[in-house]
Amino acid sequence: MNTYSPVMGLEVHVELKTKSKMFCSCSADYFGKKPNTHTCPVCLGLPGALPVPNKTAIEWCIKIGLALGCEIQLFSKFDRKNYFYPDLAKGYQISQYDQPFALKGSIVLSDGKKIGITRVHMEEDTGKLTHAGDSTMIDFNRSGVPLVEIVTEPDFENAAQVVEYLKKLQQIVRYLDVSNADMEKGDMRLEPNISLRKNDQTGLPNYKVEVKNINSFKFVDRAIEFEIKRQTEILDKGETPPQETRGFNEAKQNTVSQRIKEEANDYRYFPEPDIPPLRFTESQILDIRSQMLEMPDEKYERFQKEFGLSEYDAKILTRDRALANYFEEAVKLGQKDNISSKQIANDIINKKIDINSTPLKELIEQIAIRSQVVTIDESHLKETILLVLSENEKAVTDYKAGKTNVLMFLVGQVMRKYTSKIDAKIVMEMAQNMLQ
Repeated sequence: MNTYSPVMGLEVHVELKTKSKMFCSCSADYFGKKPNTHTCPVCLGLPGALPVPNKTAIEWCIKIGLALGCEIQLFSKFDRKNYFYPDLAKGYQISQYDQPFALKGSIVLSDGKKIGITRVHMEEDTGKLTHAGDSTMIDFNRSGVPLVEIVTEPDFENAAQVVEYLKKLQQIVRYLDVSNADMEKGDMRLEPNISLRKNDQTGLPNYKVEVKNINSFKFVDRAIEFEIKRQTEILDKGETPPQETRGFNEAKQNTVSQRIKEEANDYRYFPEPDIPPLRFTESQILDIRSQMLEMPDEKYERFQKEFGLSEYDAKILTRDRALANYFEEAVKLGQKDNISSKQIANDIINKKIDINSTPLKELIEQIAIRSQVVTIDESHLKETILLVLSENEKAVTDYKAGKTNVLMFLVGQVMRKYTSKIDAKIVMEMAQNMLQ
């Protein structure tokens, strides 16, 4: 019997795919580029360089907040988060503290569990450290790239809920077309906060362990399971796990201590003096909302109602916006051939259609051909078989003598003479009856 229950929250960092960085005009397309070639005095933190906020990045952050059902704040500001680390050139990060762009949203999981979104805020990314032997190299190409942080309430009860939430969040930002959310490239980084409490207790535990910068759903699941086991062993000894930040070791499939976890006051937050506060009007927020297309859950519900799809089919077809659009266009094109939406859905899903290499017209033509019902004129077919039998007396004699393999030869001759396409099984059955 389990003595403890997990209490977990999530911090997810999503890099936006804007053309330029958050506070300067440097290209944000840094992945795979030569180190330190996408930099300027602003993102290198040189004295006297002044930040200028990226309007598009702010609007996209608000879009994420709207998609998560958050309350968008009409007054917001940037703050300085002070800490020293080699990948932070200026000794502080421009982030948001007490007045972020969006508050109090939620995502509902398939089991009905509602995960509360505490806040959605905007900040700048840091540089990237690469360790090689005794040396550490710093690439500042990533420094200053727009980064949105989505923070949840401690509402998760198990790793499966965490993974489902993360998949839904990834799907939402991709639908919004504000991020590729490619975890292998660091576009989406996952940080679970994990604690345990006794089953007969309420409230939050008196400690919290954060696992930083995980880059796959599988590793999140394994990090959580490892932490639950590790913390259980500590609590069973009557001790309290230290409040700390840990990293996930992919090779060993465990977590390792990195540093004692900081509190907010350790960062000495204060308002960013080089960027004035931002004020929005209701009409500006409505304008941003009007730019948003149908979200995954809305499309999922509509596909079931409008096209009569099962929950399973609707879930697969709405997993990706491009696939959903392909399906809808195929349905429109298939109407003139009386091809149903269910036929199209079955073909796309069961045959694993590659939407990038299969033109819609070709898909519909393939389905139409397979859907054709040939009306058989039995008297005409009988006449054709009799003609073939009279022209191939030796084959008939051989068949009656027990050489049944000649039947396929006779069937082939019939199908060549018959004026329309017909199922060979039907020809074979009639020919056998006539040869008896």
